Amino acid sequence: MKGTARETDTRTAGVSVSTDQAELHKTRLKGFMIAGLGVLLLSPDALLVKSTSVTPVTFLFWRGLLLALAFAVINGIRYRSRLIPEMRACGRRGLYCGLAFAGSTLGFVTGMKNTAAGNVLVILNTAPVIAALLAWAIWRERLPLRTWVLILVCISGATLMAVGEMGKGQPLGLVMAGVAAFSLASNLAVARSRPHADMSLMLIFGALLICIVAAFFGGAQWPGWRDFGFIVLLCVGFLPGASILIQTGPRYIPAAEVSLLLLLETVLGTLLVWYFLGELPGPLAFAGGAIILSALAINGFIEDRRQRRRARETLAEQA
Repeated sequence: MKGTARETDTRTAGVSVSTDQAELHKTRLKGFMIAGLGVLLLSPDALLVKSTSVTPVTFLFWRGLLLALAFAVINGIRYRSRLIPEMRACGRRGLYCGLAFAGSTLGFVTGMKNTAAGNVLVILNTAPVIAALLAWAIWRERLPLRTWVLILVCISGATLMAVGEMGKGQPLGLVMAGVAAFSLASNLAVARSRPHADMSLMLIFGALLICIVAAFFGGAQWPGWRDFGFIVLLCVGFLPGASILIQTGPRYIPAAEVSLLLLLETVLGTLLVWYFLGELPGPLAFAGGAIILSALAINGFIEDRRQRRRARETLAEQA
């Protein structure tokens, strides 16, 4: 009887471990799908920004205003009467996520205006490392060695893409690019620290802050119907869904991995600009893009095989 009881307990424990592993795999897969879809929706950002001829401060004003309205409508439909309580549940960390969202947008646009695009991209590509270090230093979240290797390989590829555009610029541009990288990384790391709260709700606050800052610097100007059409297409059609999905990603996977997926936007955005505007990337850009895509594909293949092997081992133990 005792032997039978032990065997039953062992099998029960095995089933529990198997269930936990299955749930973990589903959670990670869900996180990658959410963040990946967000990156796909974000890809036309560079194309539509380049298609406008307005000043950066005017673009930021309308971007912030339209995003705030879009976020409010989308989240109002999602949560209805629970919207305000859910926003309060985000707490001070939620306020920081909104502030960091504004900081990353303002830093990116200002950096692009004051220094070479390659300089900004190289600095911005450090976001996955910053996110991983912040998560380790503050919340003791560790990443496996394989993920660190993947981060370094992808950053090398993204840097290679930017080499052709690197050049001198004003120190302000470099500083603001650094602000953008830190804001992006810290936003995702803080969102990861409270997975039970929907930090994407606080993007309303961040978008309003962008609008207010841009208005203070004279951005509240009519851009013209043509440019307004491009801005509406971007800030109502693509960015709201992209921002909400990317902000939701850290609820399921580490912030560093979400930042890593964002490097795909560099590749996809470059290809869209090339296809629609005829700006042909150089050989280094193609090489860097191939490195990023290959590294992410290989990592996905290894992760899938690892999960399948664990499932087989668990079933073998139960048998």
